[in-house]
Amino acid sequence: MPVVRTQSVFKRRKPELTGFSLVEILVVVMVILIIAAIAIPSLINARMRANEAAAAASVKTVQTAEVMYNTTYPEIGYSGSLPNLGAHGSTCESVTSTNSCIIMDDALTSGLKSGFIFELVGDGNTPDKSYSITATPESSVAGRCKIVANQAGDIQFVQPNASVVVGAPSQGNANLTCDTPKPAPSVQPL
Repeated sequence: MPVVRTQSVFKRRKPELTGFSLVEILVVVMVILIIAAIAIPSLINARMRANEAAAAASVKTVQTAEVMYNTTYPEIGYSGSLPNLGAHGSTCESVTSTNSCIIMDDALTSGLKSGFIFELVGDGNTPDKSYSITATPESSVAGRCKIVANQAGDIQFVQPNASVVVGAPSQGNANLTCDTPKPAPSVQPL
């Protein structure tokens, strides 16, 4: 009688170390880098828009505080200094014209908030009849334009190193931003 083999045609391999090859790891790293290259500029742009919105809100806060300061201290007029609108290092138990405690945001009264540098300047008269508040981006990553306002309530967005006004309330733009307005389509005569 013939002898039957008892071994299988398929040989069992020795257990090897299993894992990812170098090529597979490189592919995964490249996919992650591509996703990051797409997402990071969008995140930076979103952060700039948030900083600009916060700066615009802070400028409106200063305008409101200036009206309150002018009403409280008519002999002084508008405040020519941001610290005078805040606590100015006091506990606010007794308020004066140099620590009016109207704005309780220490970051704003120090002049640096949300990546913007705030500067409040009065007209220098006694009493001050006008003021100007300017919020300038600390860097090109913090914001795209500076925000300028005055006692009349106007808020303007101005491109850096230019006198081009991007948005102003007189333009009927309720949602002011640093975005450059699109030019109006020109009408060709027939």
